[in-house]
Amino acid sequence: MVKRPVLEKINVSKTRLIRFKRHNSPKLRKFGNRLSICQRCGGTRRMIKKYSLNICGRCFREVAKELGFRKLR
Repeated sequence: MVKRPVLEKINVSKTRLIRFKRHNSPKLRKFGNRLSICQRCGGTRRMIKKYSLNICGRCFREVAKELGFRKLR
């Protein structure tokens, strides 16, 4: 059994397709965890926005020394 995308199954009329997209598209968000994405990998968790870094925690650990950060302990 091959799964087809939902839009391929709706092949009736243009207005029904428009109505389907209007009612089934995700709502636009103004704030929240998933709004900001990492500039390096595209991840959305553990975001570091301080100093306009806009990278996730995993990427930060990889490039922290190159950016000039150092461990104090």
